[in-house]
Amino acid sequence: MKIFLNPGHGGNDSGAIGHGLIERDVALLIARRVEHYLLAVGYETLLFQFDGLQTICDKANSWGADLFVSIHCNAANGSAKGAETYYFTDSRAGRKLANHIQRQLINSLPLVDRGIKTANFVVLTNTIMPAVLVETAFIDNAHDAALLRDKQDDFARAIARGVSDNFA
Repeated sequence: MKIFLNPGHGGNDSGAIGHGLIERDVALLIARRVEHYLLAVGYETLLFQFDGLQTICDKANSWGADLFVSIHCNAANGSAKGAETYYFTDSRAGRKLANHIQRQLINSLPLVDRGIKTANFVVLTNTIMPAVLVETAFIDNAHDAALLRDKQDDFARAIARGVSDNFA
């Protein structure tokens, strides 16, 4: 199985910023750990961080990925917190993957369960494989930011387990 990992944002796009953290950097650190765990159990991975959304989709499509996982940090108003996982509205396989990853995140970390949600994000609509966008936690919330700083390995293990659960 080929898993395409996309740490959100890249290049000049830092993504959200909060509590001394930069989304682009946190997402990359988590994605590298996800990649480590997926490789350890025999999955083939391609990690690609870039600030052009269509380029990301084209890379995943041309590589022939079986699954696409985009990893992000959320931001809102400083008081919102928790994890949520998005999938393309019409994708049953995307919904299944989103459920597995969201369940693992909530079971592994002290996060508010914001559930799985549908969206028409470019990385979900322009990829030809089941795809999800994981909003790990809110970088502008003190509680969640502490988790993003101190529990990156827990986030990574949860996402990797969710991917593996998808194929079980």
